[in-house]
Amino acid sequence: MSLQRYGGPDALGLVELPRPEPAAEQVLVRVAAAAVNPVDWKMASGTYRLILPVTFPWVPGFDVAGEVVALGPGVTAFAVGDRVHARLRKNEGGASAEYTVAGVGVTARMPAGMDFAQAAGLPLAGMTALQGLRDECGLSMTGSRARVLIVGASGGVGHLAVQLARAAGATVAGVCSGRNAELVTSLGAHEVLDYTRPDPYRGQPPFDVILDCVGGSPSAWTPLLGPGGRFGSVVPGPSVFLRGWLNAVSSRKVRPVLLQPNAVDLQVLDALAAQGKLRVVVDSRFPLEALGAAWARSIEGRAVGKVVVDVTA
Repeated sequence: MSLQRYGGPDALGLVELPRPEPAAEQVLVRVAAAAVNPVDWKMASGTYRLILPVTFPWVPGFDVAGEVVALGPGVTAFAVGDRVHARLRKNEGGASAEYTVAGVGVTARMPAGMDFAQAAGLPLAGMTALQGLRDECGLSMTGSRARVLIVGASGGVGHLAVQLARAAGATVAGVCSGRNAELVTSLGAHEVLDYTRPDPYRGQPPFDVILDCVGGSPSAWTPLLGPGGRFGSVVPGPSVFLRGWLNAVSSRKVRPVLLQPNAVDLQVLDALAAQGKLRVVVDSRFPLEALGAAWARSIEGRAVGKVVVDVTA
């Protein structure tokens, strides 16, 4: 699937493009599954054209899982036949196609027992959750005794953040609607706060870490932090960057979470998945020709876990 112009789901179309060739430090992947992320349709709409311009025809998608079918010059870390997943770099995209190239620096072998749909859903959301909690919010990933609040705990990033915080040893509260409370509890949350209820945060002790996976003003959340607490936003708007300028004079820190794709962090996630401490919840699956419908599901903002596109059998 590709775009010939900026637009929404209706701008997508099936086209024949030459099979890409892997360059140095790249592998060619026969794509089995790709995951949909908001960045896909936001870039397609032109929302990010000043910072992430698109060159047409553009094949969207950054999360990919499949099988290595060719190696670029100098590649020794992978072999033809390896089952891999990756978060493709920058504004290149390319996941929504039968074949794509992935840099070895952002690619990892899939854990045994993980299917392609789960593997495609892990890279972007999982690394965002990991880097948000560990790097921006300073959560120790082992032996933590912190109180952690995950806002949007049933979403793509949020449901993985709940599991990562729990695996780290933290006491975890998840914010979601009541209909998703059972899922969030099953993922390891000690408590679920239903945002549809009046004043759901009344009586809560201060949190050490708040990770906002929805996108809102930090002023709504920083009052829930204790002294020295940290707030991270995975959808940082202007208010997050503005509030971040005051970090030097405030004990409560506000940080934007800006994903840095890399194979090392993906391997950290894979190890947790192999240990049974992390699983990808798949909201829905679509065939490649229904990518527009998959985008529409993501645009609704009601997906529980990840939206996945099955590309090849």
